[in-house]
Amino acid sequence: MEGILSKVEIVNNAINGFVWGLPMLILLVGTGILMTCLTKFFQISHFKHWIKNTVGGIFKDSHVTAHTNKEDTQISQFQSLCTALAATIGTGNIAGVAAAIASGGPGAIFWMWIVAFFGMMTNFSENVLGIYYRRRNERNEWCGGAMYYLHDGLGSKPGCKHIGAFLAILFSVFCVGASFGIGNMGQVNSIAVNIKSAFGIPSIVTGIFLMILGGLVIVGGLKRIAAVTEKLVPFMAIIYMICAIIVCVVHIDQFSAVFISIMKGAFGMRAVGGGIVGSGVAMAVQWGMKRGVFSNEAGLGSSVMVHSSSNVREPVVQGMWGIFEVFADTIIVCTITAFAVLSSGLVDLDTGVVISDQVSTALVAEAFSTVFGKFGSAFIAIAILLFAFSTTLGWSQYGSKGFEYLFGRKNIKFYQIVFVLFIVIGATMDLSLAWDISDTLNGMMAIPNLIGVIALSGTVMKITHNYVQRIILHKDVKPMLSALEDIQELHERELKEKVETSNKESETA
Repeated sequence: MEGILSKVEIVNNAINGFVWGLPMLILLVGTGILMTCLTKFFQISHFKHWIKNTVGGIFKDSHVTAHTNKEDTQISQFQSLCTALAATIGTGNIAGVAAAIASGGPGAIFWMWIVAFFGMMTNFSENVLGIYYRRRNERNEWCGGAMYYLHDGLGSKPGCKHIGAFLAILFSVFCVGASFGIGNMGQVNSIAVNIKSAFGIPSIVTGIFLMILGGLVIVGGLKRIAAVTEKLVPFMAIIYMICAIIVCVVHIDQFSAVFISIMKGAFGMRAVGGGIVGSGVAMAVQWGMKRGVFSNEAGLGSSVMVHSSSNVREPVVQGMWGIFEVFADTIIVCTITAFAVLSSGLVDLDTGVVISDQVSTALVAEAFSTVFGKFGSAFIAIAILLFAFSTTLGWSQYGSKGFEYLFGRKNIKFYQIVFVLFIVIGATMDLSLAWDISDTLNGMMAIPNLIGVIALSGTVMKITHNYVQRIILHKDVKPMLSALEDIQELHERELKEKVETSNKESETA
């Protein structure tokens, strides 16, 4: 048995080396650069517009947060964001940032920012395509994601029918596999290890508790998951951010040194201090890019599956939520985590070498402990619990959508039950190989997805241009809302009715 496992490990390491290697990371970032150029730097040129229509709309537009009727299978735009953020804001924002600093030095944070900047438009493009090619299933639920724009979008191009269908199946298989690994067992194992370390609670007890809790939410379907995540995500993100900002404020005198260290490390200008960091810029680039992608998942095609269930009509509107998702996850949460660690004295800012012997989440816990004492490590353990459990909830939806595409809606309960049972397995087993395999599957999702995004980049450009012409420049242009004629006509009627209602309200006022 050990011989078989060692061979599996060798094969997986070879595949993982490619999937998360420099060529793949260049493809991921390259796709973001391509989409940024094609949309004329939408994330900058229309910054005010997408902020106003995403996070700004939460406070001004009731349609953004309003719950749909009980019979309605759609979820609100805010719920779709929270469910997506539940899956992306996770251990990558704590352990991932610490790993990037430990392996790539402070300069890795700069390259994490670069990945996020271009990743905004990758995520934007995925969401635009997700809404444009989505369809209804037999329960009248929206179904969208890479599998649909690969099958219907790429598959509609001359000579690409079979390629599109094959890549759609491939993406779904990788998605289901990754949901059990990186979206379930890996997250639950992180929770169990941290809870045992901080509070001495046995892993089996944690596993059973999380299985029961997860079962109550996951088997209830997307609307119940969304109802939980829209409360959990803002709460956990705000509490974590407040504590991290307090750490930063206490060490505010180190801020200029931290920023200089990040910039020097990013371009290989820091002093050569030996240790595991090395002196070249390559490590900073590779680890910053790798952990940046791992944190926000832009390019993997994962979050688009829940964004596509939104009650939005405009593909670009949901695309803007994708921009905000990456912005919130990496530019805000990861940056504050990085500054908390780097300003706490645990890293030599001149050489970039980690002084502490702690790694991963323990490094962040030690940084918090410099301000909060023993409460710091306990707080990080609880934060990991909330972050990782919410990630499991989000990934259960991704996996169920992949499973539905492969085997149909009627078999979805089988997937959900098996997924919930795997929570206990994840809490109690040694997961090193399982984590590595799921990490590989997670990365392999990106290959068919990026092929679809690049092949349909012209479609994204046309839809974005159409939106800018109509909504921002107020020109009378036929909207591009769906690739399916019946849905296009329905959304056109709904938009027309919305405009007429708005005009009547204005006249009354």
